[in-house]
Amino acid sequence: MDVKSYIKAARLRTLPLSISGIILGSYLGNEFVNSLLEHTIRTSIWESSIFWLAIFTTVGFQVLSNYANDYGDGIKGSDENRTGEARMVSSGAITPKQMKTAMISTTIITLLIALLLIYVAFGSKNFGYSILFFGLGIASIAAAIKYTVGNSAYGYSGFGDIFVFLFFGLLSVVGSYFLYTKMINFEIFLPAFSIGLLSTAVLNLNNLRDREQDKTNKKNTLVVKLGVVRAKKYHYFLIIGALITALIYTVLNFSSIYEFVFLVAFIPLVKNMITVSRNNTPAELDGELKKVALSTFLFAILFGIGQFF
Repeated sequence: MDVKSYIKAARLRTLPLSISGIILGSYLGNEFVNSLLEHTIRTSIWESSIFWLAIFTTVGFQVLSNYANDYGDGIKGSDENRTGEARMVSSGAITPKQMKTAMISTTIITLLIALLLIYVAFGSKNFGYSILFFGLGIASIAAAIKYTVGNSAYGYSGFGDIFVFLFFGLLSVVGSYFLYTKMINFEIFLPAFSIGLLSTAVLNLNNLRDREQDKTNKKNTLVVKLGVVRAKKYHYFLIIGALITALIYTVLNFSSIYEFVFLVAFIPLVKNMITVSRNNTPAELDGELKKVALSTFLFAILFGIGQFF
């Protein structure tokens, strides 16, 4: 077994983006719990078993999604002559059967970690919450696999953006917040929207880069459906929308000027919008993917840090 090929298929560079929502939701949830306690016994998320189990669960879901994407696109031939990093199934480094086995193994491991997370967060007293989150875990696994696998793969029908917004944004932030607080604060949906919109912007960049190949392979992403001009406008909307929702939350909960430190993360995002507006060569957008993904990760960290002041 070529371990390096499986590591490549896991696409480790996608992991910071995948855990951004967990970091932000955990910061906000943990801060809410701390506000109910005496100052002398405040804790940080880094000491929390809930935080680390949520991180490992999310990493598992992301790796599963990447394996499923590699497998689905590989058997459909969508990754032939692709722009960017080579995929393992289409290149022959991993056979479809081997990738399917890796997907099953990753699913089992991730489910076990998710069950442990649910037990640690809710114990035996909140059975209803446990069932709810177990159901969400199953839904996450199904969504990760169905993105490009099967005849009705929604990644081929332009619905990938909705999946990313819901699972990377709303479920990730609001779900992790709920693990700490056992309650819903509807204002939390504002930063959840920010993470969801920025995560969707990464997918939109990916689809802008691959638009010609996707069109040839009948992969009808939203970019293919919208066309380049409108897809670029959509990209601006995603980033500006993320900024607006983050600002609204901060203004509504304002207590210190330091809470606006997250604006630093939008400096490279503004530069990205300029680059996208001037771009005429799809392949040149490959480097922008990492910039937006890491900017989203930075935004999550800075937004959380700002809550401590």
